[in-house]
Amino acid sequence: MADAIVNLALEQLLQITTQKIGEEVRLVGNVENEVEKLRSNLEAIQAVLLDAEERQMKGDRAVRRWLDKLKDISYDMEDVLDEWNTEIMRLQFEGELEHAPAPKQKVPSFFPCSCFGIKQAVLRRDIAQKIKELNGKLEIINKEKDTFKLEKLKRIEGPERVSSTSFVDMAEICGRESEMNSLVSKLLDERNEKQRDLPVISLVGMGGIGKTTLAQLVYNNDKIMSYFDTKIWVCVSDPFNEVRVAKAIIEGLECLTTDFVELESLLKCICQSIMGKKFLLVLDDVWSEDYNKWKSFYHCLKNGSYGSKVLITTRNERVASIMGSVAPIIMEQLAQEECWLLFSQLAFFGRSLEECEKLEKIGREIVAKCKGLPLAAKTIGNLLRFKGTRDE
Repeated sequence: MADAIVNLALEQLLQITTQKIGEEVRLVGNVENEVEKLRSNLEAIQAVLLDAEERQMKGDRAVRRWLDKLKDISYDMEDVLDEWNTEIMRLQFEGELEHAPAPKQKVPSFFPCSCFGIKQAVLRRDIAQKIKELNGKLEIINKEKDTFKLEKLKRIEGPERVSSTSFVDMAEICGRESEMNSLVSKLLDERNEKQRDLPVISLVGMGGIGKTTLAQLVYNNDKIMSYFDTKIWVCVSDPFNEVRVAKAIIEGLECLTTDFVELESLLKCICQSIMGKKFLLVLDDVWSEDYNKWKSFYHCLKNGSYGSKVLITTRNERVASIMGSVAPIIMEQLAQEECWLLFSQLAFFGRSLEECEKLEKIGREIVAKCKGLPLAAKTIGNLLRFKGTRDE
């Protein structure tokens, strides 16, 4: 549990400082050093969490108290990072960041840049102070771990990342209507039909937010199915293996030739197969920031008919930009009630109305901790399906 919380905090840090680097970091002044310390402390603690969790399960109360303190700080950290990210998005929406010129030199946090104004300067100092306070608490936790002589245990490697497919159960989906309508509209947009460039559309968001599910929903949408001549779904994942991806595209196009091994031959096959066809290619779970791995595919795919589109899902907005995506759709957390509906249909499956009513209060408290992540709601909902009492 602690490992999952620390992982989430690290991912939020990555999302803010790497995925959206620029004006957003300047929003909180000269705080990069504190953020780097925060990341370093989290990674040092993360390295020994497996040993700590095993020790607490064996009854080590001191380690259990240490883990409880870590969880409390991690939850506080999530709140601060959420506040930071929310303000970034608000300022972007209002246009206050988009047109703000980058300062030519670092500006001390007590001396606000003229482009932000008093309110933004106050917010900047407030968030910077909270991050500094959190760092102080986390440094204490980090030092305390040394007294327990925790070891860096190697995790038993699990199975390979499960490949996604285009199949989805519509009945299990809650919310996402507005995002789906927006995405369908972009895919059906014909304003680029007279241009030579192949439009790349992207879904961007943290892990578990529902990018793949939304892509699946749209892939199976009636309007999409009738608009495109052919559709191909490829789970790219990490690393980006060009030959494997090329072969997967060829399989999706149902080409007869499957014995090519060189990328050049594979791309020629794709190029010939899509000629005159209006296609939709979905590249799910893209991580690579190497433009050279994508460049050959892009030039090859431009041989398709006007109206063809490429849809990618990625956790990293930089990846979307490198692949030529303009105005990505940023996936946000589910609304609390939508998250509850998703959770309850799994956790309360097969229960009586009376039993559901008894468990609803604690169920909603659990859903609040899912932070609007549909994957978290589904995973925990499935686990709790077999728990019969409130204590369980």
